[in-house]
Amino acid sequence: MRIDIHTHAFHPKIAAKAVAHLNEAYDLRCEGDGTVDHLLACERAAGMDRCVVLCAATTPAQVIPANNHARELQRIHPEIIAFGTLHPAYARWEEELHSMERGGLRGIKLHPDFQGFRLDDPRLLPMFEAAQGRFLFELHIGSAQPASTAPSSPQQLAAIARAFPGLTLIAGHFGGYLMWDMAIDALAGLDNVWFDTSSTSPFVTPHLLRRLLDAHPLERFLFGSDWPLYDPAEEQRRLQRIGGLSDSALERILTNAEHLPGLL
Repeated sequence: MRIDIHTHAFHPKIAAKAVAHLNEAYDLRCEGDGTVDHLLACERAAGMDRCVVLCAATTPAQVIPANNHARELQRIHPEIIAFGTLHPAYARWEEELHSMERGGLRGIKLHPDFQGFRLDDPRLLPMFEAAQGRFLFELHIGSAQPASTAPSSPQQLAAIARAFPGLTLIAGHFGGYLMWDMAIDALAGLDNVWFDTSSTSPFVTPHLLRRLLDAHPLERFLFGSDWPLYDPAEEQRRLQRIGGLSDSALERILTNAEHLPGLL
């Protein structure tokens, strides 16, 4: 089964605004319009069977609406696996974990940059502890800032992975957007960390992408398009071309998520 592990789809009322924000934040032109219908059309055209839609709350007050949106997406669309979210300033997080679990959500997305906290915020520690064995975590990792001041970094992720060996962690963007050299060293040999391929191939040299692919076993890589930023079909072609991947290696990356513990 081919699975795109890293996508976003917004409520129709805010999709255009969300895409405009992404265009401004990342100085690009998104390939998708942000709606679930366009997402699923693009995934079908790219030969994908399922996709993970990631929801994140930029404020504590948005945790419940974001998780309700995730549950609704998953209920209506069998092709979608939706991840909910938490926020370190959300006081009733234990109750929300139970609610997400009852509602069939399998994962949690954290994006420290957009959510306004650091990944090493101590308020997250009891959440990680309670989520072990219950939820996967998809984490945005990386920043244009220095690692010492960045909201997230490969070093921060490595500390979480070692402190909570029962967590299944998916490191976004090959483990560190714009921090790829750090990610190679900091995240080597961590048994509970997987790597999604999103938002990397447009920015790296073939040599660096090959180093990233050689840094971990092939089964640790999960295909991610970061739609609506990028089209999944074009992302497959770019990943294969720049990374020098054989057809069989690319197919492994496209299907590895099927075997990710707790996803299906």
